[in-house]
Amino acid sequence: MKVQVTETALIRPSTVPFADDHTLALSHLDNDHSLNVTFRYLRAYVNSTNTDRNPFQVISPAIATALHHYYPLAGSLRRASNGRYELLCQVDQSLPLVNASADCTLESVNYLDDPDMNSVEQLVPDPSPEETLLNPCTLQVTVFKCGGFTLGAAIHNALCDGLGATQFFCMAADLARGVDQIKFQPVWDRAALLGPRNPPRPEGPVREFLSLEKGFNPYKQDVGHVVRACFYVEDECLDQLKSLLFEQCGLGLTTFEILGAYIWRAKVKASKNPGDEIVKYSYLMNIRKIVKPPLPPGYWGNGCVAMYAKVSAKDLTEQPLWKTAELIKKSKSNASDEYVRSFIDLQELHYEEGITAGKGVSGFTDWRHLGHSAVDFGWGGPVTVLPLSTNFLGSMEPCFFLPYSSSSTGKNKGFKVLVSLCETAMPAFKEEMEKFSRKEFDI
Repeated sequence: MKVQVTETALIRPSTVPFADDHTLALSHLDNDHSLNVTFRYLRAYVNSTNTDRNPFQVISPAIATALHHYYPLAGSLRRASNGRYELLCQVDQSLPLVNASADCTLESVNYLDDPDMNSVEQLVPDPSPEETLLNPCTLQVTVFKCGGFTLGAAIHNALCDGLGATQFFCMAADLARGVDQIKFQPVWDRAALLGPRNPPRPEGPVREFLSLEKGFNPYKQDVGHVVRACFYVEDECLDQLKSLLFEQCGLGLTTFEILGAYIWRAKVKASKNPGDEIVKYSYLMNIRKIVKPPLPPGYWGNGCVAMYAKVSAKDLTEQPLWKTAELIKKSKSNASDEYVRSFIDLQELHYEEGITAGKGVSGFTDWRHLGHSAVDFGWGGPVTVLPLSTNFLGSMEPCFFLPYSSSSTGKNKGFKVLVSLCETAMPAFKEEMEKFSRKEFDI
């Protein structure tokens, strides 16, 4: 697959949303050090109606109109005097939208369901750290020979999380289809809605999982060359493992807990972590309705906090699998208004000292139910959603649970997992996943 870039258009809001340059404050959640990264992903769309409409010409004006409401996406990030990011909004600001074409059909690359990860890099902008501060949101429309297309996004994580970005894309998609009614107005007011208490008082489990290590960057660890691989998870295998674990412990464990525990153990085994090393399982918890009062429906900033389970590498690889799944399950009970407020207060007091979960973090996230299908520009929802980032949740080796492409034939009973791992550990990890497919669970 070869991709040719035709132009990079600078998309401005359809009508100027403000008269004077100004800055907007970000929340302490937005400024979490682990979110100082650009998140890259794509959505793939088929042209099932054989329409001759040009996706770029449909999407670019819709983005411009949506930017009137979400104008901070066209702003620039910069460091304020307190060291935290703030957003500079200028009257002449714009959002880069790349117009590109691919020399093949989507079908020929299996609708990007399990693509060559090097080739797929061409479909999503990859700005430098300096460029992503100047333009924290850069998009790319790539049209394939079949008329299908991809919408790639590179968005600085300090600006919004996946749910917030989807809120923007949903509005743009509705506008592209001629739906003028706005479901809810975007809400900024981040510093007020998620500000620290007076006085700040970080308490409870937040201090158990996070420490202070000035200068530590989780995304600059020497873990070796990281590669990505996709694995298919059949419902039959998963259901059998669930039944076996239920017989052992009697707990109602979820797919995320069980498969997460299995993959976490397999990654640590394959990576040969020292037995006394504390390893951590991290995942995001949506706190929009957990905080008191709940965040308003239009809030599109970061509305998730990282949750953690931790154990020694030796215990993880030797204890029964259900104990690891139970550990993940119990960690969810930490999600509360107090946990969120303590996290924010910790950021208020110790931001410059380097708040971190440290080394040995494995990030997990479940993208199977995020409402991607609602992002319909007139060709139907995306058939494939694919993250490209390997820096996520304080981990350089994240794992994503993803739905099968809706255009894939023969794959509708299960889902897939996209795993990033050090290249030297990947062969042993693949063996563990092959055991899973053979129902050799080692529980």
